[in-house]
Formats: sequence, C-alpha cells, structure tokens
Amino acid sequence: MKKKQPDIVLFLTTLLLLAIGIIMVLSASSYDAMLKYDNPYYFLNRQLIWALLGIIAMFFVMQIDYYRLKPFVVPGFIVAIILLILVLIPGIGRNVGGATRWIDLGFTRFSPSEIVKIAVVFFFARMMSLEPEKIKTIKGFGFCIGILGLIALLLMKQPDLGTTVAIAGTAFCMFIAMGARISHLAGLVGLGIMGIVALILDEPYRLKRITGFLNLWETASDEGYQTVQSLYALGSGGLLGVGLGNSRQKFLYLPERHTDFIFAIISEELGFIGAFLVLSLFFLFIWRGFRIALHAPDTFGAMLAVGLTSIIAVQSVINMGVVTGSLPVTGITLPFVSYGGSSLLFSLIGVGILLNISKFSMK
Repeated sequence: MKKKQPDIVLFLTTLLLLAIGIIMVLSASSYDAMLKYDNPYYFLNRQLIWALLGIIAMFFVMQIDYYRLKPFVVPGFIVAIILLILVLIPGIGRNVGGATRWIDLGFTRFSPSEIVKIAVVFFFARMMSLEPEKIKTIKGFGFCIGILGLIALLLMKQPDLGTTVAIAGTAFCMFIAMGARISHLAGLVGLGIMGIVALILDEPYRLKRITGFLNLWETASDEGYQTVQSLYALGSGGLLGVGLGNSRQKFLYLPERHTDFIFAIISEELGFIGAFLVLSLFFLFIWRGFRIALHAPDTFGAMLAVGLTSIIAVQSVINMGVVTGSLPVTGITLPFVSYGGSSLLFSLIGVGILLNISKFSMK
C-alpha cells in the first residue's frame, strides 16, 4: 500500500488538547502540590515527563505499519489479561483510595486497564477482519460477549466501573460499525443495564452515589458533594471565566480537581468559551478519527480506527457527563487533559496508531 502524509488535523488537535491539559494541570494542582509536596510544580513536572514519553511513543508507533501488528494481537491480549490478574495480587497491585488499579514499579505506577483498552480494540478488529460475518451470528456475538464479560469481571474486582463502561461502550461502537444485528445489540444493552443495576445493588457506596445523583441538592454535604462543587465551578465561570489560575474551587473545595474533574476547573477559569473550545476539539478529533476509519484500506484498519476513536469519544462523554451532573460520579479521566501518566501515555499511543492508519487512506 502506498503511503501518504498522516492526518495533520488529528495530529494538531491532539497537540492542542495536550497543551490545554498541561496548562490546566498546573493551574488546578498547584495549591494541592504546594501543600503536599512543598512544590507547586510537582504534578506539572510529572505530567510533562509522561507527555514527552507519550509523544515519543506516538511518533514511534506511527512509523510501524498497523497491519504488521496483526500477528501480535492475540499474544498482546493475553498479556493484558495477565496484567489485570496481577494487579489483584497483594504486593503487586497498589491500593489508592480504596481501589486496586495500579501496578507499582517502584519509580512509578501504571494502570493495566489502559493497556486493556487498546488490547480489546485490536482483538475485536482482528477477529472482525478475519471473519467479518461472525459478528452477525449468535455464536460469534456470544463469543464477543464472553470476552467482554471476562474483562468486566477482572475490572470490577479492582473495582473500576468507569473503565468497564468505557470498554463496553467502545466495543458496542465497533459492533455497530461491523453490522451486528439490532436484536443482538439490544440484548447486549439489556445485559449491560442488568449488570450495572446488580453492581449498584451489590455495593452500598455505589447505591449511595445513585441516590446522591438523583437527590443532588438534598445530599450536597454528603454523596452529592463532589457534583455540587463541580456545578459551582461551572456556574462561576460564566462566559469568559474568572481568569486562568484564579479558580476558587481548586482550594480543596472540589475533589479530584486536576484528574477526573479538571473540566470543571477549565469551565471556571476559562468560562463557556474555554469549555466550548475543549468540547469542539474533541468533536474535531472524533470526526477525523471516524473519517480515517471510513477511508481505511482494509477492515482491520477501519475497525482499529473506529475502536481507538470510540475510546476517546466514550471516555470524554462519560467524564463531561459526570462533571456537568448529567451522569453519576465514576472515576474516569478526560483524555489528553486530565493528570495521569499511564492514561496519557496510552491515549497518545492510540493516536499514533490512528495517524499510521491515516497514512494509507484510500482518499
């Protein structure tokens, strides 16, 4: 296949989101970093290191023709599953905030779930490219459900409902793109709803989150506190914001201000204009990603592009939905923008693969 130049719009959009994220991580985390580490640039410095590693990784994978990765898909998926199991072993997995989602390497820690997101996309893309009609059969669709069920089981042992929903949403988008039957998709949605209800009823803290979400202002000092503080930040921003670095909510009022709720700080400091800019960049990213899928030279490339774009789309929708009070609180970051090393690294690796696919565009 003849190569072209990679999608420059997708590339520049990614860099813009990354630049906004770095600036806002500094603004949102400086006070917290000063209190905890006596260094206002603590989180910024770490984010810059991960951003640099991510950009290097993005350029590296962009040079590897995506179809040459096909033989490594199944071994890579098996490794990802093993890592999900390892994180549950005491002494290997690290518990932070009541969740065991990280493997501690001593000098840093990483989340295996970030690897699993990409591994799942590759696995389904390979399967659909080898047997495109399989997804339309009960046996083939049931196999896909079994794979998702295994991943969901391991993720919920951590527990990590946000990533579970994100991976399920990504797979759902891939199934639609491949022409799965509506009846099968409806069944998957039904199973997903029943599973989420069961998980909520199984853990009191999840049930509290739902009741807090449904009775937000009545629980503003308890379960609804985080969402209410986020809405205060959104409302305070107005049209133009209170000014970069002038957030009030970052002074320990809003929890997770530089991670899961960084969009609230963006809205407070940069106002509606800033929030709309970030939202527009994500729409632009998603459009270019699906455009790459439409013009990919083969099914494997098309499904990869759909999956990798859907990861960003689903995570963004969930994150912004939580921040705006449209969805119950769940721990998931805003891609490219939130603080988080492994999330940023593997998001940029995904972009590198997308850019590689775009080099073989049929248009």
